[in-house]
Amino acid sequence: MTLTETQLLSMLELQDDMNSKVNPDWVSANNNWHRAIQVEGVEAIEHHGWKWWKKQDCDFEQLRMELVDIWHFILSAALQHKHGNVALAKMDMMAELNLHQKSVQFDNQYYVLAQINLLEKLDLLVGLAASKRTNLALFESLLLDCRMDWMELFKQYVGKNVLNVFRQDHGYKAGSYIKIWDGREDNEHLVEVLELVDLDSGNARDELYQSLKARYLLVQKA
Repeated sequence: MTLTETQLLSMLELQDDMNSKVNPDWVSANNNWHRAIQVEGVEAIEHHGWKWWKKQDCDFEQLRMELVDIWHFILSAALQHKHGNVALAKMDMMAELNLHQKSVQFDNQYYVLAQINLLEKLDLLVGLAASKRTNLALFESLLLDCRMDWMELFKQYVGKNVLNVFRQDHGYKAGSYIKIWDGREDNEHLVEVLELVDLDSGNARDELYQSLKARYLLVQKA
């Protein structure tokens, strides 16, 4: 399943909103998003396991969570590159995805994605980030290796992003936010709401936010 323009646009808008909540002048702050990708990439390597001298099991659940976090920073880097212009960032990213690259060039070598394993791809992700680069074909290949597709990434990204914004808007930082709703944590309610909202809709973000808000208001009235 490919990433649609509507999905990409929604995620870029969400990322811009979240970055603006942290710092309204985030574009001018010129944060090092590639360093963040490096750090998350190394954490993904740890979850995969790389120590040849001991038995290690690959934790795919944690790996998928790391990929969602990495995607936040890839979106931010794309927005930063276009000075915060969401439309231009979307055009650039869609154009790159539509190339359907089969290999990645790094350090005067070409790495054929079909010929390298998951751990080697994570190494490549970190190396590219160190040189302030990202590659969407590589990221897509990582998704597939971690048993995800773009729809699942979109779902997980939107859910996490909207819940984080909702928490901030309702006193999370001040400590007044109520995390337990009717005996269950807010992220459990999020899972249910995600199943009810049409994520392909251009209003997916607002629908998800309003659905969370409706449930939260019931808790406050109780």
